[in-house]
Amino acid sequence: MNSGEKQIKNHCFTSKDYFCKKITLVNYLSVENISKSFGERTLFENISFGINKDQKIAFIAKNGSGKTCIMKIINGEDEPDSGQVVLRKEIKMAFLSQDHNLQDELTIEESIFASDNETLKVIEQYEKALEHPEDEEAYQKAFDKMDQLNAWDFETQYKQILFKLKLEDFKLKVKNLSGGQKKRLSLAIILINRPDLLILDEPTNHLDLEMIEWLESYFAKENITLFMVTHDRFFLERVCNEIIELDNGKLYQYKGNYSYYLEKKEERIASENASVDKAQNLFVKELEWMRRQPKARTTKSKSRQDDFYIIKEKAQNRRRENKVELEINMERMGSKIIELHKISKKFKDHVILDNFSFDFQRGERIGIIGKNGTGKSTFLNLLTGTLPLDSGKVIKGDTIKIGYYTQSGINPKPGQKVIDIIKEYGEYIPLAKGKIISAGQLLERFLFDRKKQHDYVEKLSGGELKRLYLCTVLIQNPNFLILDEPTNDLDIVTLNVLESFLLDYPGCLLVVSHDRYFMDKIVDHLFVFRGDGEIEDFPGNYSDFRAYEDSADVAQKEENKAEKKDWKQNNPTGNLSFNEQKEYQKIEKEIKELEIQKANIEQLFSDGKVADEDIEQKAKELEAIIQKIEAKEERWFELSAKIE
Repeated sequence: MNSGEKQIKNHCFTSKDYFCKKITLVNYLSVENISKSFGERTLFENISFGINKDQKIAFIAKNGSGKTCIMKIINGEDEPDSGQVVLRKEIKMAFLSQDHNLQDELTIEESIFASDNETLKVIEQYEKALEHPEDEEAYQKAFDKMDQLNAWDFETQYKQILFKLKLEDFKLKVKNLSGGQKKRLSLAIILINRPDLLILDEPTNHLDLEMIEWLESYFAKENITLFMVTHDRFFLERVCNEIIELDNGKLYQYKGNYSYYLEKKEERIASENASVDKAQNLFVKELEWMRRQPKARTTKSKSRQDDFYIIKEKAQNRRRENKVELEINMERMGSKIIELHKISKKFKDHVILDNFSFDFQRGERIGIIGKNGTGKSTFLNLLTGTLPLDSGKVIKGDTIKIGYYTQSGINPKPGQKVIDIIKEYGEYIPLAKGKIISAGQLLERFLFDRKKQHDYVEKLSGGELKRLYLCTVLIQNPNFLILDEPTNDLDIVTLNVLESFLLDYPGCLLVVSHDRYFMDKIVDHLFVFRGDGEIEDFPGNYSDFRAYEDSADVAQKEENKAEKKDWKQNNPTGNLSFNEQKEYQKIEKEIKELEIQKANIEQLFSDGKVADEDIEQKAKELEAIIQKIEAKEERWFELSAKIE
């Protein structure tokens, strides 16, 4: 058995059952007893785990507990205080971080070709040769290299990845891309280069639902080794086969998907709490003994005293579950909520809304979905008056108080503390029966303990800043809550807290999110932004919509097949179909390439450079090329006739 390989039993779980099989695991990377502290604050201590070939591991932890730090240590961007990370020598690893490291002056295509991938270098040479067809020698050389490395399929695959990630303008420079486009380009470069091990930090951020589902499908079917941080629980469910959780400084491993993780974590917590309950009972007895113990301390009593402090620590170790069950006493809503009367908006030729009307009702919970660029955030800005309408009216009821969580976040002043920020927006939220929840209590529910509340804001992580911003919106006690991508950069623990809060929230809710799990739990119906001003009101949550779309896709495919058959029978000389247009363009390119091959062989014969023993073989090659040209020209004429 090779070094780094070992025989173990691997458990593959579903949410309901599991099976076991013996396999050989090849270790790609080992994290060995790493620790990290910042001043007096210890993030983690003596953390160890391994990543093996074909594992798809999700790493789960609260914001601020060291997830990103561990990712950077694995990638070599940071050093642990102790311990080490060992990467297998021949393994090629790639890291997708939250910050891109692209070169601004390069185009999308040049950024792809900037890697040291040999196949990409050959494709780049071929693309350049196509731009200069007069240089037949350079073209033939590039063409032959494409054949040698079988790069034709690879070229198709990488262009498909760019197409799926909506990066179709290859000549666009990086400096002109949006933040989301840069993140997608970084992801595309990693996928195209196909490293042995992918380390991904929130890979679904800046992707719309269509892109996320494509990436999900891609990872699920490809033999790729993954280690990722993601808050997308559908993604975890469908892609990952193992979950590692960092919880209160300890590491827990679950060999299964997200459903299995939830089930086993609940069992673990119940077991831990049962152990704490026993310790608490013992603590009461030992406390009584400590209070009445004699002054003379024997060796035995000293040992019992030491045990007492261990028991005390364990007894006080009960988990604080942050379940939010609130009867919020918000301002009463009148009969009029918000009415949209034939509102329209466009930017140049890009139509966002076209005479859209809707009358919001009490307690409505609406999710907004659609591809990037269809106007979801613009719609929210129009609704709140942040952007002006081109035409139409937005009429807001007198009792409506809007709380608007945007993607821009907050801009705290230097030296401000967490508790000071939230108190600028409100001191408390009124509850039923005259009770209140104070600003500090709300922060506690959203995982800011008393000590953390007095930290300076500049010490917070990106996810903690988002969480604080969310609290500043909620403390204002709005009765119409608008959330624009609230799940971005929030950890799964915080998402569960937010979901619990929103399930108890009695007001109107309007939310834009690509988090399918979150949408399923929170909303009752959807606004589906189709683009070009088309908005569909769908009665159901995201899973209902997906099932509806999938059934519609099947029906559409059958209809397309019938249309294609009918077209062949009844329109033999009609315009070209989409596939025929692609075929027509491809044939022109192929004929040109074959003509160059034919001319090269004919030149060899003309110059007398073909050896006697090679004459027969070269003659056969020439004949085969001529036959291919004739066949393709015949097809080209057929398609040309249809164009006319």
